[in-house]
Amino acid sequence: MKPISWFFFLFGFFFLLLGVVFSLAGKIKWLGQLPGDIIIRKENFTFVFPLATCLLLSLGLSLVLWLVSKLLAR
Repeated sequence: MKPISWFFFLFGFFFLLLGVVFSLAGKIKWLGQLPGDIIIRKENFTFVFPLATCLLLSLGLSLVLWLVSKLLAR
């Protein structure tokens, strides 16, 4: 495959995965509600900083990318 076609393939696959994640994110009730997530509620203002959720997703994504790199290195 030519380099530009490989780039477009990866780009399209990334957006496909992103679409799946966004469509499933509303069905996962604990996402954004973990202990360690910062939620500040006032009268007409809500601030949400999902610190623990971001750390968990980062750990999972790092593990997946590490496994893929190990499998592709063979």
